[in-house]
Amino acid sequence: MNKWLHMLWVMLTMRRRSPLTIRDVGRIQLRVTPDDLDVLRHMNNGVYLSLMDLGRVDLLTRAGIWQEFKRRGWYPVVAAQTITYRKSLNPGQRYTLETAIAGFSDRDVFVEQRFVVGDEIYARGFVRGRFLKRSGGSVSIGEIADASGVDITEWRAPEWLVRWADDVALPSTRAEAPSEWAR
Repeated sequence: MNKWLHMLWVMLTMRRRSPLTIRDVGRIQLRVTPDDLDVLRHMNNGVYLSLMDLGRVDLLTRAGIWQEFKRRGWYPVVAAQTITYRKSLNPGQRYTLETAIAGFSDRDVFVEQRFVVGDEIYARGFVRGRFLKRSGGSVSIGEIADASGVDITEWRAPEWLVRWADDVALPSTRAEAPSEWAR
């Protein structure tokens, strides 16, 4: 997360935004700033991914889950993500970052995030995330369900999203992952 000024603004203004439940869509109003731009003078593709971090922190915090997970020594990590760009965001342009939980698989939580101007989607991303324990190891989906009060058996991620995550997955950190190019 390299958007510290954006994060500071979100944290300072969070109390003015209404509380959420984990099933709600979190919305943050933002504006394209000069440090968001690339040489073509539109928002840099990598900036979208950094800003998506803000949306996930905002949703978890406003839903009251961030503090509970932090108390338990858990923290989120991105295991995979993909984004599709439709229209450019330009200097000074206002937009809304929307964030919602898309569902769960047996091991992961999936999040959908949208960059919206008016009611039009400019870009949309999906994140496959996990929670890790500061003491070591992964937090199980069952533990997440217990801590958050969410019945994940009724909130399954779409099959295509789970399939995508499986298709792009790398081997476990305990397995070898040689860089060999098949051409």
